[in-house]
Amino acid sequence: MLTGSCLCGDIRYEVDGELGPIGHCHCHTCQKSHAAPFATTARVDRNKFRWTHGADRVANFESTPATESSPGKKRFFCARCGAHLMAAWDNAPIVIVRVGSIDGDPGAKPLAYLDVAQSAVV
Repeated sequence: MLTGSCLCGDIRYEVDGELGPIGHCHCHTCQKSHAAPFATTARVDRNKFRWTHGADRVANFESTPATESSPGKKRFFCARCGAHLMAAWDNAPIVIVRVGSIDGDPGAKPLAYLDVAQSAVV
């Protein structure tokens, strides 16, 4: 069981099981949304992820073709502190956990660097 939370602690979640492979995504969208050179993410089965505290304070932003190459993708974050927690498409069987929001050791190391070719910052 892994637990995660936002910066201010208003929102917490659990992942019942292991993370999928961890990767650093360097795409322009991840750089902009995280204000960083990359976002570290891991896929998780949707049925293994659950909000445990503060679900009513989770905000989201739905991507559009004008904002990125993945229309319909929603990025979930804390409405108070702005910390990104996960992303998902409504009917997808997986969610994308933001590894930096995990409390403690995620139990794995990054295996891949994604979209480095389109990176503005390398």
